[in-house]
Amino acid sequence: MKKIEAIIRPSKLKAVQTGLKEAGIPCNTIIPVKGSGLQKTYTERYRGTEQNMILQTRIMIICIVSDDNLETALDVILDNASEGLVGDGKIFVYPVEDAIRIRTRTRGIEAIR
Repeated sequence: MKKIEAIIRPSKLKAVQTGLKEAGIPCNTIIPVKGSGLQKTYTERYRGTEQNMILQTRIMIICIVSDDNLETALDVILDNASEGLVGDGKIFVYPVEDAIRIRTRTRGIEAIR
């Protein structure tokens, strides 16, 4: 099993969620995040004054997938989240040792199906 953390633009969330659901990967966790990457600062007007902002608002999608579904999930995220611009985001993939469904105590791959 693998854990995917994808940091994407908020405007791409619906497309990515829909794509994952259509690919048979409906389970995901969504977290609003702020961060900085290769993008430059931007200016925002706040209470009548201009402020230089460093942190960009993004969405982090977290999902646990089987090894068989990993490439499918990555392709869906890449296809739906990319605009071809700086700031499109990043994807991180981690190994997952075990998963347990609390209600039934089911473990392993069956717990994420």
